[in-house]
Amino acid sequence: MAAQNDYSLGPVPKSERKGFIALSLVMLGLTFFSASMWTGGTLGTGLSYDDFFYAVLLGNLILGIYTAFLGYIGTKTGLSTHLLARYSFGTKGSYVPSLLLGGTQVGWFGVGVAMFALPVQKALFGEVGVELDVNTIIVIAGLLMTVTVYFGISALMVLSFIAVPAIAILGGYSVYLAVNDLGGITEMQKIVPAVDKQIDFNTALALVIGSFISAGTLTADFVRFGRKPKAAVAITLIAFFIGNSLMFIFGAAGAAATGFSDISDVMMTQGLLIPAIIVLGLNIWTTNDNALYASGLGFSNVTGIDSKKLAMLNGVIGTVFALWLYNNFVGWLSFLSAAIPPIGGVLIADYFLVHRGQYVDFAKAEFQTVRWQALIAVAAGVAAGQLLPGIVPVNAVIGGAVAYLISCKATGNKLIKTTKESEA
Repeated sequence: MAAQNDYSLGPVPKSERKGFIALSLVMLGLTFFSASMWTGGTLGTGLSYDDFFYAVLLGNLILGIYTAFLGYIGTKTGLSTHLLARYSFGTKGSYVPSLLLGGTQVGWFGVGVAMFALPVQKALFGEVGVELDVNTIIVIAGLLMTVTVYFGISALMVLSFIAVPAIAILGGYSVYLAVNDLGGITEMQKIVPAVDKQIDFNTALALVIGSFISAGTLTADFVRFGRKPKAAVAITLIAFFIGNSLMFIFGAAGAAATGFSDISDVMMTQGLLIPAIIVLGLNIWTTNDNALYASGLGFSNVTGIDSKKLAMLNGVIGTVFALWLYNNFVGWLSFLSAAIPPIGGVLIADYFLVHRGQYVDFAKAEFQTVRWQALIAVAAGVAAGQLLPGIVPVNAVIGGAVAYLISCKATGNKLIKTTKESEA
């Protein structure tokens, strides 16, 4: 497999577009992540059986709709999230979302590496008596995951083709065993959350949406390789509504039956050591490579440097800080819930409502340097998420979109023109 052009500074040409199944697997590989299982375990022990499914399905449906809008734009234009941001934020204004989104993906990469290394170290010592320093495992895993991202979207497709079926089959079998050990679905329905673990429904929804709002905002980075915008909508709905929901269900079932949220931990308690390590490794590898890939695109928009080189540098940084990021996971998730969604709201509002679903050709567009309307809208979206009653990420998306539309109206709707139009 040869390294390829990732089109970090221009649209993906029609000749390089990929098929529905390949991109569906890439997006499922993105959403098959242990962090979602963790959150699923928290919700499974904090909500009733029915409320858990309502929260997970509604939250992931909202995520699916949100990402479907972004996926449609990405496929229609062939542009990454960061290049799309130039239309609404301006050339240098787009550095703000690129740095924020790119930085969070480096953080998620580091969290993922540690999430692999720590349980593997524990399992190897506990099951077979092999003692390895966790930092050694982190370095080996981090570097392996970093190397594969050099091959771009092709590597993501190959990894996902292997990982998605393996995780679904092995993980599903493990949960089946765990639920049977508990006495079946009927017994699970009888479980009542402990008073000190009960979670408010709106909080649960915010956790579901916030768990993947960062990566979801970067949907265009992956589905810009799609051939048809309508197919992109289906791909994102499958990935988030079905794929992410499955991870929450795995986590909740595992937590109820064994006390562990991560399916790999559940498998280890069942004596399935090798399958557990395989599932854990593939689970995190696919998501981490997606994260590095997206981070490279973000920093490439800022620096103009080849995205592959930046992605590999980001992998080294994420590996070095893996344990610190892991230990600050809850704070990181809270930060994402507040700061990321308004960016997506601005992108959606600019494309569908300001430009009426039609951007001028990227190569001919004359972008403004900074569009303060977008930056103000992001700040307003963050404030809406924190101050208004309701679901934090949803309020932030809507708040950012509405604030952007108001600021555009107040300053005059200045659509992006081509160079020739501005010279006329």
